[in-house]
Amino acid sequence: MHRRIIVPSALAASLLLAIPASAADFVPGAPGIGDPYYPASGNGGYDVSHYDLRLTYQPATDLLEGTATILATTTQNLSRFNLDLGLKVSEVRVNGKKARFTTSGEQELEITPAAPLEKNRSVSVVVRYAGKPSEVRIGGWTAWHRTPDGGVAAQEPDSAAWWFPSNDHPRDKATFDVSVSVPDGTQAISNGVLQSQSSRLGWTRYNWRANKPQATYLATLAVGKFDITTDKTANGLPVLNAYSRDLGDNAGAARASVERTTEVAEWLEEVFGPYPFNALGGYVPNVTSGYALETQTRPFYSPRQFANGANVSVVVHELAHQWYGDSVSVDRWKDIWVNEGFARYSQWLWSEKEGEGTAQELADYVYAARAADDPFWTVKPGDPGPDNQFHIAVYDRGALALQALRNEIGDEDFFALLKGWPTEFAYGNAEVGDFVRYAERISGKPLAGLFDTWLYQPVKPAAPAAARAGLSARTAATAPAAKPVPPKSWKKIAETNTIHEHEAHDAH
Repeated sequence: MHRRIIVPSALAASLLLAIPASAADFVPGAPGIGDPYYPASGNGGYDVSHYDLRLTYQPATDLLEGTATILATTTQNLSRFNLDLGLKVSEVRVNGKKARFTTSGEQELEITPAAPLEKNRSVSVVVRYAGKPSEVRIGGWTAWHRTPDGGVAAQEPDSAAWWFPSNDHPRDKATFDVSVSVPDGTQAISNGVLQSQSSRLGWTRYNWRANKPQATYLATLAVGKFDITTDKTANGLPVLNAYSRDLGDNAGAARASVERTTEVAEWLEEVFGPYPFNALGGYVPNVTSGYALETQTRPFYSPRQFANGANVSVVVHELAHQWYGDSVSVDRWKDIWVNEGFARYSQWLWSEKEGEGTAQELADYVYAARAADDPFWTVKPGDPGPDNQFHIAVYDRGALALQALRNEIGDEDFFALLKGWPTEFAYGNAEVGDFVRYAERISGKPLAGLFDTWLYQPVKPAAPAAARAGLSARTAATAPAAKPVPPKSWKKIAETNTIHEHEAHDAH
């Protein structure tokens, strides 16, 4: 019998030839990122670092044409991967080479590169696409607002799929360059800093840059005719506010509110620490919706927020999100309390600052105003479920939890927490449990029981628990015999409850 002798170097070479990936070693990325509330949101197999969007939009026809360049790193060996997009795609290139693509469901763009992609490799993806965003429906709803002079993308938990391809989940944040060409006389507004503006042959191009990680739902685009005000903060940050020219009776109140953005942000820095981004501002387009949204660096406000006059409380809420929700984002959507409970509590602190009712008085009122059999108490802010993700209990009961925490650990540790958390998790993601552990570390106290009572039990905390949380004995013991009296600020705070009413897609 003849035996072949393989020397060590030859053996090593033969093993190297055997190991390289077979087709079986490369598998498709998951069509969802793994969020049980929204299984179709996001995708698996890669992590995006940057979006470069070059767009042309025609307000008269609502036609959007785009070329998106996406820079990412693979997190597994990929034979195929998905992006989320509702518009029609004409071409896809991966690492410069044409890739095959198809669509499935309402938003899945399935891309098969010319060659499989190895794990931990940099990848560039170019997608050419076009369509009318107002005609796109995903899950029966839209994130695109048609206006008399253009269109606006602003919605939660999804808005990207109406205007650019993405890994559409807060867990995959990236920086953005957004370049938009629109007819002369029309403006295009997005996140961050306006880098440049130029006109040619009847079209004007606006180039925006957001240089800190940003969740895809926090990216915004507004095209129309705006009155724009600009300024700089004491620290030199550019401030840009924009108002549709046809806001009618709401115009004055909108400006009187949003023009206080710099003042509010400077106060919030005292509460939450340094402002985390490179720009500041807000915009009020002529839309029919009633909600507001914390689009990063430049919150979106519906005109109806100001139907009853100026309301700085809504500006406080959306700017607080720049720390709580934008810089520190949810890990999964069940963690929405780390966004909304804190933004609501910031409104209570503003009331306290303005002398219109302390946070304690507001907490007492919220507790007393709702009877034990009110469905409000059945919603668990720490994990409310997808149908109740933006329920008022997430906001008001969520803020109650923070007042209970403040009373338990004292103001010194509490306000250290409010500043420390956005630094500890800056530009990242976090769960409710992360905050509980962080609060225990800073305060040195066991707090799991307190958070369980106020965030997870589907019942109204009984009077003893309320007393332990510092709610007034009168308020905790009475109900419904003595009707509680709301603090002065309550009316304006309650008017911002339409923050959550996101047209035909539950409440946000």
